[in-house]
Amino acid sequence: MTVVNVHEAKTQLSRLLAQAEAGEEVVIARRGEPVARLVACKPRKKRRPDRLKGKIVITDEFFDPLPEEELKLWEGG
Repeated sequence: MTVVNVHEAKTQLSRLLAQAEAGEEVVIARRGEPVARLVACKPRKKRRPDRLKGKIVITDEFFDPLPEEELKLWEGG
């Protein structure tokens, strides 16, 4: 774990980001008191638009108008 003051963090941000990407935790301190932690983000999983293909079926009745009672609930009534 690396501890740096605010001034150093501002001037050395690129280096500190590289350290965080490498898995190291960087603590930014103000007057010796820890204020923030700089850590790497988890990479996002790549989205696949077809991952549920064949698992979900939308029937024609999905497009039918809602019953009056349910429509009133959706409209706040």
